[in-house]
Amino acid sequence: MTVGIGAGRYAPSPTGDLHLGNLRTALLAWLFARSTGRRFILRFEDLDDRVQPDSADRQIADLASLGLDWDDDVVYQSDRLDLYSRALRQLSDASLTFECFCTRREIHAAASAPHSPPGSYPGTCRNLTEQHRSAKRASGRPPAIRLRTNTDHHRVTDVLHGKFTGPVDDMVLQRGDGTFAYNFVCVIDDAEMQIDQVVRGDDLLTSAPRQAHLGHLLGHEAPTYAHVPLVLGPSGKRLAKRDGAVTMSDIRLPPQRVIGLLSQSLNLTALDNVWPSDLLDQFDPAALPKGPWTYSPEG
Repeated sequence: MTVGIGAGRYAPSPTGDLHLGNLRTALLAWLFARSTGRRFILRFEDLDDRVQPDSADRQIADLASLGLDWDDDVVYQSDRLDLYSRALRQLSDASLTFECFCTRREIHAAASAPHSPPGSYPGTCRNLTEQHRSAKRASGRPPAIRLRTNTDHHRVTDVLHGKFTGPVDDMVLQRGDGTFAYNFVCVIDDAEMQIDQVVRGDDLLTSAPRQAHLGHLLGHEAPTYAHVPLVLGPSGKRLAKRDGAVTMSDIRLPPQRVIGLLSQSLNLTALDNVWPSDLLDQFDPAALPKGPWTYSPEG
């Protein structure tokens, strides 16, 4: 086993029970970390207003029942607001933030900045004068805080996707209601927790360049990324609760059978009953399937 530094992590949002797609990603994150001698951290991204009471406890119970373990105490972002406030002040003191008074409708209606994809922030409030900002505040609209970027793209390296260059814009760091944004806090957490390996669904690959760029501005080295294939439902869309029996409580299979099902979908084993620890010696990221797995509760 290669001795690694830092840590890997799994960072779900406690907005409901984990489904097979979430559990498959958790298994992969655990295998990536443990096979390289890294610590493994469980962190809940619980700043979302959709968070459900007791959801985190149920997710912890499901992960533990599957034989996935983690180091240190479970981390909750809601306990770390002071850390995010300090990082925001650091960026503001370096003149790397600005107030934005735009609504989502106004942003979508405006033309995107040159060379940016549709929907990117067009820079409307980037260079407002203090007089204009004062007038906006007086109207009663609370501003969001955006990052003042100095580039429109950034390149990252992904274990499964190779070199990937994606757009970077003046992303939101803190919403108008005071809530810190996901793309901001996950970067702060990863750096502060010495997480140097980020394994997550490949639907988040396009977020990696802007997150890595933010980390660069804060003086942090980018982690090793591995964006893994998703699980799709019968309709061909990303697996969701609406697809039926997709959570641990729904499918009613023994934990070893669940791991067997997931590991078979990853070409890791032909066994029906297996624990994550049984997969470590043979785990090879290069052998993972490149495309998504379609799961059908009926089949």
